[in-house]
Amino acid sequence: MLHPTIALHSVCEITPELLESMGIRGLMLDIDNTLTTHDNPTPAKGVQAWIEKMKASGVQLRLVSNNHPPRVEPFAKMLGIPAICDANKPLRSGFERAMRSMHLESREVAAVGDQLYTDILGANVCGVRSIYVAPMAKESWKKQTFICVKRILEKPFLPKTFYKE
Repeated sequence: MLHPTIALHSVCEITPELLESMGIRGLMLDIDNTLTTHDNPTPAKGVQAWIEKMKASGVQLRLVSNNHPPRVEPFAKMLGIPAICDANKPLRSGFERAMRSMHLESREVAAVGDQLYTDILGANVCGVRSIYVAPMAKESWKKQTFICVKRILEKPFLPKTFYKE
């Protein structure tokens, strides 16, 4: 349940061609340490261009975050992507709301994130494919006890190999 369908070093390594080969038409995206560092109000370098590339290729995007609206909504507005706040990952509800809003079947969707116990487990429980991306910055989560504990617990299960085209 903790194994992703595919592992990449960065969200920007996801290409329209890769998604097409997997039959993926929609992505559910985590925010913190996936699209930007923790609590950063702006996307990481390259993410905005990647978002535009995905949109131009017809891939539907939704932010699916456990964060609250004051964190998620300004970020979503900046990127021009609808968002599901308070998603309660790894529970199904946030993922299911995102899929319904995209009008896509579970086989056409993948969840993208940096945490095994929320993003990847939740995707797998929900029956969608999962794309693990390495966390952007370790320093940002080392100060947060809960995230630090999760990172320690997930270490034995982290992907050993990453996808290369």
